[in-house]
Amino acid sequence: MKITSYYPVLMTDDVTGTARFYVTHFGMTPLFSADWYVHLQSATDPSVNLAILQGDHATIPASARGRAGGLLINFEVVDVDAEHARLSAAGLPMLLQLRDEDFGQRHFITADPNGVLIDIITPIPPKGAFAALYAGEALP
Repeated sequence: MKITSYYPVLMTDDVTGTARFYVTHFGMTPLFSADWYVHLQSATDPSVNLAILQGDHATIPASARGRAGGLLINFEVVDVDAEHARLSAAGLPMLLQLRDEDFGQRHFITADPNGVLIDIITPIPPKGAFAALYAGEALP
């Protein structure tokens, strides 16, 4: 299989509000907008995409309809401290406060209007034994 694109699709009961959240706070731009589906793309990187889908839409098998759950979306950014300050000032909930992890991340966790967790990360050098767990080319 040759994969040409990959992106998450969040099921929700508020397509417009959820899309607006990602446009407002994460710099996404709508490429396709309908009342039941919005395809978003990063305004700065066309390889970063996210879709929002009405959870009870007919294209979803009846047994799987609903809303996103058990999901954590990671956004790697250049300056996690600046993003923490910006999103805190915007009133987003801070479910995990900004901190450094020995496994090689400085990050915090917030959530979208559906409760989908969003982990904002800047890679940092791992400490101790964690460094040996990385492939050489993947070390921050």
